[in-house]
Amino acid sequence: MFTLLTSDSNFVWNSLRDFAGSTGIAGFFAEMGWGSLAMICVAFFLLYLAIRHKFEPLLLFTIAFGMLLTNLPGANLYHTELFAGGHVHWDIFVANAGLLDYLYLGVKLGIYPCLIFVGVGAMTDFGPLIANP
Repeated sequence: MFTLLTSDSNFVWNSLRDFAGSTGIAGFFAEMGWGSLAMICVAFFLLYLAIRHKFEPLLLFTIAFGMLLTNLPGANLYHTELFAGGHVHWDIFVANAGLLDYLYLGVKLGIYPCLIFVGVGAMTDFGPLIANP
């Protein structure tokens, strides 16, 4: 009788351990560790500053949202091996790239500084300058 009770309790504990090992929290800490959790906390803090306190929301919101997407567990949006060695591995890029890999190409190829320069120029209000030359 005692061995039957022990085997049942082992079955229950093993089932609970297997269930806990298959949850997202266990996968989060096994896959990325505490560093990613810290970056997610920083991303939420920056989102809070951008939305609630209006601290540079145009830039801060997009940066924080990108931080959050990159550090989500199991999302596989960014692959560091595609950019190893300082250059893009085009042979494996097309088959394995995620959303943030394609967005990172804008950083790697130097496209975003030009777009930001044009965008800031388009948002500049020249009305007061033209009114008082």
